[in-house]
Amino acid sequence: MASPVTHAIIGTAGHIDHGKTALIKALTGQDTDRLKEEKERGISIDLGFAYFTLPDGSRAGIVDVPGHERFIRNMLAGAHGIDLVLFAVAADDGVMPQTEEHLDILHLLGARRGIFVITKADLADPARLRDVRDEIELLAEGTTLAGAPIIEVSSITGLGLDKLRAEIVRQLDGFQARCATGVFRLPLDRAFVIKGHGIVVTGTAMGAEVRVGDKLRVLPSGNEVRVRSIQVHSDSVESAGLCQRVALNLTGAEKLGLARGDVLADERLESATARFDAWLEIRPAAKRALKSNTRVRLFIGTAETIARAIVLDDAGAIAPKAAGFAQLVTEDPVVALSGDRFVIRDETNSRTLGGGVVLNPMGRRVRKPIEAYRANLRLLKDSSGADALEVLINLQESFALGTTSIAILMNIPIAEAEAALLEAARFVKLSVGDEEAFTTRTKWEALKRFALDALEDHHKTEPLSPGLEMEALRTRLPYEIGARAFRPIVDRLSRESEIVREESVLRLKSHRVQLGGDAETLGASIEAALTRAHFQPPELKQLADALKIPAGQFQHLRTVMLAMERQGRVVKIATDLYFSRAAADAARDRLIKYLQAHSEITAAVFRDLLGASRKFAIALLDHFDHTGLTTRVGDTRRLRIPT
Repeated sequence: MASPVTHAIIGTAGHIDHGKTALIKALTGQDTDRLKEEKERGISIDLGFAYFTLPDGSRAGIVDVPGHERFIRNMLAGAHGIDLVLFAVAADDGVMPQTEEHLDILHLLGARRGIFVITKADLADPARLRDVRDEIELLAEGTTLAGAPIIEVSSITGLGLDKLRAEIVRQLDGFQARCATGVFRLPLDRAFVIKGHGIVVTGTAMGAEVRVGDKLRVLPSGNEVRVRSIQVHSDSVESAGLCQRVALNLTGAEKLGLARGDVLADERLESATARFDAWLEIRPAAKRALKSNTRVRLFIGTAETIARAIVLDDAGAIAPKAAGFAQLVTEDPVVALSGDRFVIRDETNSRTLGGGVVLNPMGRRVRKPIEAYRANLRLLKDSSGADALEVLINLQESFALGTTSIAILMNIPIAEAEAALLEAARFVKLSVGDEEAFTTRTKWEALKRFALDALEDHHKTEPLSPGLEMEALRTRLPYEIGARAFRPIVDRLSRESEIVREESVLRLKSHRVQLGGDAETLGASIEAALTRAHFQPPELKQLADALKIPAGQFQHLRTVMLAMERQGRVVKIATDLYFSRAAADAARDRLIKYLQAHSEITAAVFRDLLGASRKFAIALLDHFDHTGLTTRVGDTRRLRIPT
């Protein structure tokens, strides 16, 4: 029977050879050094894993991280999910370089539960132990672990182990009550093959639960896999989730080359990001200010990539011991959601510079002036609930987002997002077919103003045009709106404003095409020419030749013809073929009269009825089919509508 599992991860930290692995073995009886090289050299190289049994029989996962500076990337891969840190400082060495860097990293990752463990306490006298305690308190000042308890321990004699166990239990008491946030994610720290079982991956779970049989998406590649089985601390379970060490046996992953840095996620999380906005803190160890556009090494989850840090503050730099807004532009896509923590080191990976928290997972290229963009980030940083959702949507290039997409970006449960979006005063719900999407009232009003201004400008510059094509307006918008979504948006704009849609053309209600001056003179000439031609009018090119219109003004002729069509003075029968209104009406009347008497008509009979060539008779019949007057049955036409 599977043992109960607490939703918490205990992690180690500290300088190399400060007794982290020995401490875990003394606490749990489990050796986290699993590699042959680790046992031969007596140091931890990669992440080690164990579990701690609580008084109620439940188990908390343990991640033992390497302390050597050469393996800092391995330490970072394990530190991302730590809920309670056991920070080892050896009594004989005291605070060392990696002690400082590990504490910086934990501070940047937001660790707030911790115990400083003075290891090898059997090797020091009381005076030395007091000195080490003072060093720790001084080092922790100004970090998230300031004020954490300090316990002296010997893994050899057992000194302080019971006190340490009691403090671990105290700090984890009630921790399991923490609510899951967002959708399931598993940043991978290991992927390997077990003979007879296939691909197995491990990691520290984030977000909601995963269940046997679930389909998951591999990010950033986008491939899909399915969960065959789940284990937590070597016990088979049907589901697992937030803050648990999880091993998943997968199907469909054999050829994907899964590795540390990949993320398995709920299939609704469809893509990674290559640009995100963040609140970035620079640590004193950085030595100098981080200037905008500096190349850095980014660590987020278990992933590592090169990124460009764009400082969004006016100073263009963030000094040590300071923080500010920044945008991280990555060379490789990463999985980053609101609230995720990250660390940056210098490009050569020799020094930790700082880190922070993701605010907007889908940042957009920011152009000066950036005050409004930065103001939104400030609101996002200091807000929650509906306020935060409103700001997040305002920051997106997309005009509207589905509820699930909003919840995923904000890293909150979908039900929580649904409840917040019901505030109609600040959110606008849009329907695209069977799908629903939300935008903010701010964006909606801005879109309305943009559309009205664009149509007004179009009418001023092209007064003979009936209006602006919908697609032409859509491509000019300051937001991303798909063609399918734009039509219902336009229809709603029409209901709420002075915009009129006539098929694919948009205009203001006040706009009327009026020919005047030279255009009216040309219109009169066109009307006279078409009236004379009656049922056999010239095509547009022939008409231009007859009216001696230069080739360079042919488009002007088209514009005038379109305006005359809008005025009802001519009727467009086919491409580049127009009839005068009188001729088109006469042809229609003759056709109706004949069909009322004979029920059907052929093209030849209609040709004779008009006294025109077959070309014009067929063009007119096709036009009447298209407008719904007639329907074609074989080689004949019949009336479609009562007259």
